[in-house]
Amino acid sequence: MARRNKVTVVGAGNVGATTAHWIVTKELADVVLVDIVEGMPQGKALDLMQSTPVEDFDCKVTGTNGYAETEGSDVVVITSGVARKPGMSRDDLLKINKGIVAAVSAEIKKTSPNAVVINVSNPLDAMCHVAFDILGFPRERVIGMAGVLDTARYKTFIAMELGVSVEDIHGMVLGGHGDTMVPLPNHTSVGGIPLRELLPKERIDAIVERTAKGGAEIVGLLKTGSAYYAPASSVVAMVESILRDKKRVLPCATLLKGEYGYQDLFIGVPCVLGTKGVEKVVQVKLDDHEKKLLDHSANAVRELVAALAKV
Repeated sequence: MARRNKVTVVGAGNVGATTAHWIVTKELADVVLVDIVEGMPQGKALDLMQSTPVEDFDCKVTGTNGYAETEGSDVVVITSGVARKPGMSRDDLLKINKGIVAAVSAEIKKTSPNAVVINVSNPLDAMCHVAFDILGFPRERVIGMAGVLDTARYKTFIAMELGVSVEDIHGMVLGGHGDTMVPLPNHTSVGGIPLRELLPKERIDAIVERTAKGGAEIVGLLKTGSAYYAPASSVVAMVESILRDKKRVLPCATLLKGEYGYQDLFIGVPCVLGTKGVEKVVQVKLDDHEKKLLDHSANAVRELVAALAKV
């Protein structure tokens, strides 16, 4: 019998549990759900397993507070970490999540040395640097999920504005995850028609701004939480491309080695995702304005990485 793929999801909160849910319903892999809270990953795993007769999938879901069950994972998704709370400084958040991501990465290095690791913990780009340094994996096997989510929000808002299917919208968001992300209207089309022929500049600018604040908008509405359906589905798109060797071109945070003019910096750019992880960085021709925005985004990531060294 052929061996099933195995994915570990670290962090059994809303993003982690929803990621596990969609992985098994798509029958991509068996899933191990890890969390430090006793009983939570076990309970969510058991709940998911009890949906198998109804939904007709045969993947196994295991919940655990340790890492023994994760051994030999093909992909590991890190969603653990705390959200920034009122009164918490950026440095406080950096220090706490740096410790969490470093500890998780050390465990992954021991139990799944051949895995592709997808980081979702925030601040996204900075935490990719933490994971990369601890793991010691080649750069193609340490990736950050942000651009797929930012792009999904961008496409959603365009579809809502035009009253068309999201399936016909093609575009991409580059850069760091946050207010400095860089949507590319010049490279966006709807059914092959350039976006700039369909919407005036002020409407496109409004969509770009709403995209950058997409996460904050949901936090404002929920009051006591943050987005998890779209982040989880974005992770699963990456997991599927890796496990099924689909070679999809997706915007991911990857360690650049001269591409786009940046060196040793995790930043969101178009990547070909396959079995080996990031198999190619696709270089898009940017105009002066787009490159200036990407430089601004890169500088924001650099500042975070510099701050990491001090906490």
